[in-house]
Amino acid sequence: MTRVGFDVGGTFTDFVLQADDGRLHTAKRLTTYPDPSDACLFGLDELMAAAGEAWPDLAQAVHGTTLGSNVVIERKGRGIALVTTEGFRDILVIGREKRYELYDLQIEKPEPLVDRSMVFEVPERVLANGSIERPLDEAAARAVIRGLAARGVVSVAVCFLHSYVNPEHERRFASLVREEAPGIAVSLSSEVSPRFREYERASTTVVNAYLVPSVREYLGRMAAELGRRGYRPKLFIMQSSGGIATAEAMAEHPVRMIESGPAAGALMAARYGEMTGHRDVVAFDMGGTTAKLSLIVDGAPQTVGQFELHKINLAPGSGIPMTVPSLDLVEIGAGGGSIATVEMGTIRVGPRSAGSVPGPVCYGRGGTDPTVTDANLVLGYLGPSTFAGGTMALDADAAAAAIERDVAGPLGISPAEAAWGIHRIVNLNMELATRVVSIERGHDPRGLALVATGGSGPAHACRLAKVLGIGTVIMPAAAGVASAIGLLSADVKFDQARTMVSHLEGAEVTALNRMFAEMEAEAAAVIEESSGAPPSRLERGVDLRYVGQGYEVTVPVPSGELDPADLKSVRVAFEREYELRYGFTSPDQVVEATTWKVTAYGPQSVLELPRMEGGVHDVADAVREVRPAYFPELGGFADTPVYDRYRLFAGAEIHGPAIVEERESTTVIPPELAAVCDEFGNLVVRMT
Repeated sequence: MTRVGFDVGGTFTDFVLQADDGRLHTAKRLTTYPDPSDACLFGLDELMAAAGEAWPDLAQAVHGTTLGSNVVIERKGRGIALVTTEGFRDILVIGREKRYELYDLQIEKPEPLVDRSMVFEVPERVLANGSIERPLDEAAARAVIRGLAARGVVSVAVCFLHSYVNPEHERRFASLVREEAPGIAVSLSSEVSPRFREYERASTTVVNAYLVPSVREYLGRMAAELGRRGYRPKLFIMQSSGGIATAEAMAEHPVRMIESGPAAGALMAARYGEMTGHRDVVAFDMGGTTAKLSLIVDGAPQTVGQFELHKINLAPGSGIPMTVPSLDLVEIGAGGGSIATVEMGTIRVGPRSAGSVPGPVCYGRGGTDPTVTDANLVLGYLGPSTFAGGTMALDADAAAAAIERDVAGPLGISPAEAAWGIHRIVNLNMELATRVVSIERGHDPRGLALVATGGSGPAHACRLAKVLGIGTVIMPAAAGVASAIGLLSADVKFDQARTMVSHLEGAEVTALNRMFAEMEAEAAAVIEESSGAPPSRLERGVDLRYVGQGYEVTVPVPSGELDPADLKSVRVAFEREYELRYGFTSPDQVVEATTWKVTAYGPQSVLELPRMEGGVHDVADAVREVRPAYFPELGGFADTPVYDRYRLFAGAEIHGPAIVEERESTTVIPPELAAVCDEFGNLVVRMT
């Protein structure tokens, strides 16, 4: 069947179409602002036409987008309010009262998405055991709702105390909104994030409410435009957890799609690692605006139950927390469009990005600030006439002039030295992020492989791997659109979680079995509505900690009816995972369970990657040109062969220094290294 995936990034929008015969057709175009759907629709029309496919024959369309994170980071939401239990109006302002940098007296915590003037209280009180101490004051609730309507509120988050145990008051408030102001969208914390920890639950619900208006409008318009073209099935959206769900489901819970595109890239990194015999890898996706890194262990991306958006210098506690399932990603402002400046006599790269508008200086679209892409062009790594398959001509003179003006001149060095400094600094930024996802997760990077994707990833991957001691670098074919390809490999997936705090081995198994049955039924209903089939599998998990601790470790829970012996096996799994992460265990300590989880998967999605066809018989015949490129090991610029990736063949061996070009990305192989092309077109570099 014919399927398409399209992924919106900060600079480029990527497209992939898999035809009935298994062939992959790819494309890439600059993201459009302020409405990214323009690039999506133009690109899809071109891709469908180029592949000779008709819209009515399209079986599935899967979309990944940065819309959610952009709306939050850029504070674009309007008409958003929060309703809380009386006495808890300042929950977002107070947060956790922790300083993410203890000794920095100048730090500023992120401003809440909802101003205090738009936070309202309602008299009610549910206790931690679920009992009602104070009934919901419906008269006061109606007055608050009428006040919301009078202020022009279009979306409201509702977070009452302990509603994760007893959601009765939240549900009643929602019904009152439907009576008094049916035009206001309602996000209930008991539905968005039914977990304990009031601040994180409120933050998650507010983010959901913040996104609902823009995401509903965007997805509704996208689905309508696809329908006008003849597409009849549902539009699917990638979730942060690495699964896909219908656009209708994501319009109700848009907080689940915050890390949409990066999740797809991590899925494909796991697949490429598996193809080349590496089940433990670092996924490194460097695009035009950001670099995303994640850890793949035993063939599966690592997941977390909570993550933060827009962290400052990767510091925990510095971002906006959300308690929704997500792949464990570290994202930094290090992409091709990251802007280079001089601060206090040193080069700084990012986090500001030129994006697609105005873009790097060399794009000739109005950009004036030098970027990583400009530096790579000056270094000779990018071809002025072959970039993006020859669809974009790059202005090397303008790039060099910008670097001379803003970086080389102030530092008293040559433009080439400044460009190399920019290249090294952005590599250093990514090195620090790689250490976060490997060493801080209990894994030595020297035992991992590096899968490099994104338009800029393969140009930086070998240098990054070398400094980290990583032994193997895998640079897939069509690496620049790997996230879009990953959209087609994702399964329909839905996660459920509920908090029930108790000692693990003293937990009431009857209550647990009843709760798991309810969560599995709810998740299965979503899967069946999305895919038309029952779940192919169900997975369980639980967050555990030693009594007295404030943070948890997630471990699997056996399926079926639980008994006390099953809980003992869960304890063993916890001790093993805890020791891996922290280096020790406390077997005599009591273990406490907090949040219990279920993940339901739809029918498995099958993506068969095509094998190489054609090519030349002698690797020398794949050389497109020879051009000067900068390699400090060789004393500066050296004549470097540039290979056409589409002329390579399985078994072809390329010795550095070398550059390999394709439509979506450029690979740089430094001196003394060699890359071997496998049967799928992946370039594999053994660093030792």
